[in-house]
Amino acid sequence: MRSAQFLACSAALAVGVLLCGGAYAADESAAPLSTADDSSQTGAAPSGGTAATPSPDAAASTSLSDFVDSGRLLLTQGVSNVEGASGGGLASWAVISGYETNDAVGGNAHFTYLNLPGYTVRDFGGSVGLFNRVELSYTRLQLDTGPTGGKLGIGDGYTFNEDIIGAKVRLFGDLVYDQNSLLPQVAVGVQYKHSENGALDEALGAKNPDGVDFYVSATKLFLNNALVVDTTLRLTKANQIGLLGFGGDLNDTYRPEFEGSVGYLITRRLVIGGEYRTMPSNLGFAKADNWFDVFAAYALNKDLSITLAYANLGSIATFKNQDGVYVSVQAGF
Repeated sequence: MRSAQFLACSAALAVGVLLCGGAYAADESAAPLSTADDSSQTGAAPSGGTAATPSPDAAASTSLSDFVDSGRLLLTQGVSNVEGASGGGLASWAVISGYETNDAVGGNAHFTYLNLPGYTVRDFGGSVGLFNRVELSYTRLQLDTGPTGGKLGIGDGYTFNEDIIGAKVRLFGDLVYDQNSLLPQVAVGVQYKHSENGALDEALGAKNPDGVDFYVSATKLFLNNALVVDTTLRLTKANQIGLLGFGGDLNDTYRPEFEGSVGYLITRRLVIGGEYRTMPSNLGFAKADNWFDVFAAYALNKDLSITLAYANLGSIATFKNQDGVYVSVQAGF
């Protein structure tokens, strides 16, 4: 439900993130992915002296620094969407969380708040990127029904809670360095989703409180055009991304759903764009609409980015016109 809207919002941020990464590559900061100081790795001796032998403590410090280096370009990790995967707020992208290079680890934490006419969404979690190849993520979704809960017969302020654990693997392609090829960066992912509202979900017509989504994403950054494009195909049975359980009286089988994102870089730090995501409609009592958003994302630096967006999630549990402005903040390394 509301998490849906939150998702739309996050997507916006993710798009901005990728685009900003592209522009970053085009300016003077577009250096090789490793950000280590050359002099620190050559072992050059001071003028007129002999090369100093680093102490064991210094060597250990250097090793740890290399292991958690932030050598990738600005915002090339995307943002965390409502389901915890890196990419956009609505769509999961082929990017891997964090700014780590192929020899290091990275990660981020995020918080998103979305206020809709009928609901309030809070989303928080974190993710870890391993060697720019594997991503592991966790997100906690909270959908507060407020006064709408009373109208639905479940009580004012009833909160839907969902935990999402995800894993993603980059198969091939490089977002930044494959500019001479039309080949995108491609990744596959899986998400296990658990709704804590099992009895209520089933009363509303869901077949199961738990479910698993599978997806494949292709993300392409066109540096010369300051443009980023993503296409994702998801197999899912989730009702409102799992907040209302999985499957229903209308359908209880996996179906493919589309997620698309596009963004344009205005400056090195500012991106605007939009996203669109189709949703399964498995429950007879409440039709689920597709989602879309328009956004502006700003990167203060590599460690912090902020996104503002207008998200439209259509009808949620019979309440129509659920749209509003969301704010999402992500901090990472």
